[in-house]
Amino acid sequence: MGLKKYKPATATLRHTTAIDHSDLTGNSPEKKLVKGLSKTGGRSSSGRISVRRKGGGHKRKYRIIDFKRDKHNIPGKVTSVEYDPNRSANIALINYVDGDKRYILAPKGLKVGSTILSGHTNVPLETGNAMPLSQIPLGITVHNVELKLGKGAQLVRSAGVGALIMAKEGDYITLKLPSGEMRMIFHKCFATIGSLGNEDHMNVSLGKAGRSRWLGKRPKVRGVAMNPIDHPHGGGEGKSSGGRHPVSPWGMPTKGYKTRYKKKYSNKFIVKKRK
Repeated sequence: MGLKKYKPATATLRHTTAIDHSDLTGNSPEKKLVKGLSKTGGRSSSGRISVRRKGGGHKRKYRIIDFKRDKHNIPGKVTSVEYDPNRSANIALINYVDGDKRYILAPKGLKVGSTILSGHTNVPLETGNAMPLSQIPLGITVHNVELKLGKGAQLVRSAGVGALIMAKEGDYITLKLPSGEMRMIFHKCFATIGSLGNEDHMNVSLGKAGRSRWLGKRPKVRGVAMNPIDHPHGGGEGKSSGGRHPVSPWGMPTKGYKTRYKKKYSNKFIVKKRK
């Protein structure tokens, strides 16, 4: 799976690239693992825009992903690897021997016909298998990592990423996350062996504004192009540069300004910050 380019029949196609999905095997999702997905348009429950530049986009169905991997000691077989419009990584459909079907995030190297397993003990160190962090040796790359025991994976879920197991001390395992942050995680939390596939996702060139709109992304207007009533950078005679350090429309500095709460509970688990 890689990038594909197009003949430059138009100015747009000259720069357009896309993911080659020839390796994917599933055409339509499993009906029982799909539900409707309503759009917010960036609006909160009060109807006001809380996230700017969201709206439109193609209609999607949400694929229910098994982030908990709680089918312990029951082998499952990969029956298809599919595209998921709701995330950057691909997903794999697993048929378990007890008849249950579930979607998981598809790691790099997982193919149709492969067998996966999850459990607390006696689980082989093979790509796609899930187990507690305490059972995984140092130097192994993992993904789909739990942050809170039993809640399901919250970390390392994007295309092409993986976390490295660096150290073990007491009840905590130190992971080096894709951001560069070094973080301690409880040793009983589950993680999946391997790094996620579809690593070329970050190299895609959309090529045209319309393709961005298909993804639900609306245009971004520069503050210096606005009027003073709309933005602190607005107004001025001619083309002005704002005349101050960059800020948001509400006056919050936007480049290098730390907004993390100083007494945040999770600070004690961070060994090294990502910056």
